[in-house]
Amino acid sequence: MVPGVLSIGVVGLGVMGQRMLARLAGHARLRVTRVWDENPAVLAQALAHYPLLRAAASAEALIQEPGLHGLYIATPPGPHIALTEQAFDAGLVVLCEKPLTTDFEAARACIERIERERQRAAVNYSLASSTGLAQLQLAFGAGSRRPLGALHGVSIELRFAAWPRPWQSGAGAWLSQRAEGGFSREVLSHFVFVLQRVLGPAQVVRSRVDYPADGVGSEQAVEAELVAGGVTVSISASVGGDRADDNRMLWRASEGEIELRDWFGVTQQRQGERVQSMGDAETLRMNGMTDQLSHWSAMLDGHSHSLPGFAEALAVQKTIEAVLAGKA
Repeated sequence: MVPGVLSIGVVGLGVMGQRMLARLAGHARLRVTRVWDENPAVLAQALAHYPLLRAAASAEALIQEPGLHGLYIATPPGPHIALTEQAFDAGLVVLCEKPLTTDFEAARACIERIERERQRAAVNYSLASSTGLAQLQLAFGAGSRRPLGALHGVSIELRFAAWPRPWQSGAGAWLSQRAEGGFSREVLSHFVFVLQRVLGPAQVVRSRVDYPADGVGSEQAVEAELVAGGVTVSISASVGGDRADDNRMLWRASEGEIELRDWFGVTQQRQGERVQSMGDAETLRMNGMTDQLSHWSAMLDGHSHSLPGFAEALAVQKTIEAVLAGKA
């Protein structure tokens, strides 16, 4: 092992697990060495594509492998907390996919352990390392000099031609079911994370959720109003449109506005001036992904980082579940 290299185990090789393998291939410090997935065909495919990887016999066996520094959990939500607890027992640092969990009691117990034992764990909200979030914190965050004036309102708009999206077809049935899946937990949560990191906890004022009649499928549309930091936040999201994935978050202030568009794209406009782009969306995405890996390395080293902890991720999940519960 090259000095300074941090060995990562990956549990779950679905869409997100495969993406992380690709991102970490050739990284200077973070190196995936052990992998596991419950689907033997998926596991074999990963080993064929990355011949230096070694497969574990099970998730539990992977966590016990000597020489690991961290665990990346990319399974469906159900086992997230149990795997995290096992990782802590083995002395590993955890990066977990979102949603963190729908089992709030288990999550709270895990967070108490993190605080009590000073464990290191974070949740993969990719916008945590984005230029857009940085601009919003400068404009509206705690201690900001409010260069765009007082914040008047925030709107979030999401549209999907289908859910799950075509590239998620291999993720499993859970993603299309209301128990743990749906676009609110998978996509809306990213923007609620941004909202709450900038303005603090949000409360649901009203929410209307449309579900399919089968009693199993995840939401098809959400219309909601929240309040965060004394500011009204409107949410409009639905399945059915001419774009596979269209998202927009607009922050309107007395002296201008900031818009996040298509994940990492960000523009700013002052009153009476032209719209100013913060950079090409793809470049900003690549920069954000690179920065995220740097923060992951910092967490593994025991240094400060900007990745969302489990407590912050649970606060996001509470807001999402409150939206999904509906409120007249």
